[in-house]
Formats: sequence, structure tokens, C-alpha cells
Amino acid sequence: MSITDKNIDNGKEFDWGRVSSEYAKFRDIYPKEFYEKIIKRELCIDGQCILDVGTGTGVIPRNMYRYGAKWIGTDISENQIKQAQLLSKDMDIKYFAVPTEKLSFSDSTFDVITACQCFWYFDHNVTSELFYRFLKPNGSLLVLYMAWLPFEDKIASKSEELVLKYNPDWSGKGELLHPIEIPQCYEKNFDLVYNEEYPVKVHFTRESWHGRMKACRGVGASLSAYEINRWEKEHIELLNKIAPNEFDILHYAALAELKVKK
Repeated sequence: MSITDKNIDNGKEFDWGRVSSEYAKFRDIYPKEFYEKIIKRELCIDGQCILDVGTGTGVIPRNMYRYGAKWIGTDISENQIKQAQLLSKDMDIKYFAVPTEKLSFSDSTFDVITACQCFWYFDHNVTSELFYRFLKPNGSLLVLYMAWLPFEDKIASKSEELVLKYNPDWSGKGELLHPIEIPQCYEKNFDLVYNEEYPVKVHFTRESWHGRMKACRGVGASLSAYEINRWEKEHIELLNKIAPNEFDILHYAALAELKVKK
């Protein structure tokens, strides 16, 4: 399903379903520390029921399944949900293809709602009310994010420059370590009880970094097939020049926990 938002990429249309196969293969990259931070908050653990909105290919439910929580994942893209179902075939995880703003669950259903790499795509005036209704008293909304740091990592910087060559409107550029921004409308029903940002190194091969970059919004989700082919050729040539066979890319990760107001 195509998405157009004037605040994202200057209104350029994008569709995650176009890049679902690469997303499934190359975007399951969160390090162990990323998940441990969640568990230390006593979230997404045994005995809890979790809704993962914007689940994509089910990265968060699949990786946290071993901690014993009951998971439901939703996403606007049918292709993403199909990949999530394939990758979760031996797990008891339910997936639904539906926009977050149109979700329908009973009140007080979930202990935690997670939103990873997707929070800024929502109509927050709608979702802030929905999340409040769906969560149990004392429930938590957990917003998660991870991004490479182009001003501190040479390979990430050069790869990002090439994305901008083909997609100058891409607004995912130029990330700096910063707290997750929570829109003011959430203050009505939630208290921000915890936030944290921390650097992490993520390991890649040339192939997996190339795949990760292709699976970003600025390339596979928005460029034409012709542009993607040209970008791929240039990016492979670039990596052969500047990157060893294996390397780490400096990222930062962030989380923000909001609690239902008492």
C-alpha cells in the first residue's frame, strides 16, 4: 500500500511492500542489547499480551517470542505481513494487514504496545486515543528506534550520499543521536516515564549492508525499477572501493516508554 505524507520525503510516494523480500532478509539487525533494554524494563515478557504496530516483517515479535509474551503484529502492507507470516511459521504469532489508525481491539486488551521504526508514520491524534483504549490500566506504549550515524561513520556517510543522489527529497538523511520525540497529544493519556539513547555497532558484510540500504525508504520503497538498478550498480562499486568484506556500522538506538495515566 502506497503512502504519501507531505512531512516525509517532501511528499514523495513510498510503499514498503515493494521491498518486502529485502526487508525480510536484511533488516533483522537489532543487536542483543536492543532487546535486553526492553526486558530490563519488564516489558514484553511472559504473562503479557503485546501488540506490535507497524510490525513490518515481524522482526520484534519474532526476536522477542522466546521471552514468553503473547504477540499480535499489524502492518499497513499486505506484502510485509505475508513475509512476517512466513518467517513466523513455527511461532504462535497472529498478524493482520491493517492501517494502525483503523485497528479495532477491545478496550484494555494489551499490556504493552510496541512501535519500532514506524511511530512517525501515524496520525497521532487518532493513534494516541486508540493506544490508550487498547492498553490495560498501567499498560505501556514502547517506542523503539535505531539508525546509522552518517556524520560519525564513513561507510554510512558514503552510502547515504548515494541515496541522496537518486532521491534528494529523502528525509531519512543526516541522523544524529537524539531522544525519540513524542507528540504533545499523547500527554492527555500517557506519562513519559523513561527514555534512553545509546550507541551500538551493527555488524555487516558488503552484501548485507547493500541489502540494508536497498531496503530503506529512500531506495527500494520509493525509487523506480530503473533507478534502483542504477543505484545498486553504483553502491556495489562504492562498497568494493571503501569497505572491507566485513565491518561494523555505528548506529544509535533509542527507546521511550509511556505509561497509561492513573
